[in-house]
Amino acid sequence: MSEFLKQLAIQRWDDHRYYHQSRINQTLHFISAISFLVAYVYLFINPAISGLIGWLVSMSTRQSGHFFFEPLGFDEINQVSNEYKEEIKVGYNLRRKQVLIAIWALSPFILLVEPSLFGIVEPHTSLSAFIQNVGMLWLYLGVAGLLFRTIHLFFLKDVMSGLVWMTKIITDPFHDIKLYHKSPLALMRGELIDTQRKHA
Repeated sequence: MSEFLKQLAIQRWDDHRYYHQSRINQTLHFISAISFLVAYVYLFINPAISGLIGWLVSMSTRQSGHFFFEPLGFDEINQVSNEYKEEIKVGYNLRRKQVLIAIWALSPFILLVEPSLFGIVEPHTSLSAFIQNVGMLWLYLGVAGLLFRTIHLFFLKDVMSGLVWMTKIITDPFHDIKLYHKSPLALMRGELIDTQRKHA
């Protein structure tokens, strides 16, 4: 268990120091984390709403922070190239995220071709039912994306690395609130880059 927690701390620290330097990105992650917790609650109330919140609010704020606000050139703070960071990224690096986001954006069209989603959902007969089915589709996509990369890591690295990464992803909302709750205030003070980051 101690090795598992050690690897979890390493993955979190690498993710924080390499991919969360922008105070705007940190603030967006704080917003994303709160909305993810709401989505977690809705898993037990209305899973389709959970899928809609998870992708439309949580993932859009989280990933826009990475794509638009993080420095993509040479990392002066850590003295490494962006190529190096992308190569060692345990989870979804920017290229993999682009593929995942493209699948997410195009996935509702599947329901127009196959309204029952191959027998998984009740075919929609109204706009609200279509939106409900889209939410379920996105929920399935999120779970599939999590499991795919976890199992992929079993073969690329080892089983522990995959399980550690999956644990990190599931618990990131809690950790991000703890880590980035002061970022909105820092941003309002005009601090765009977090140069005094502490070990996550």
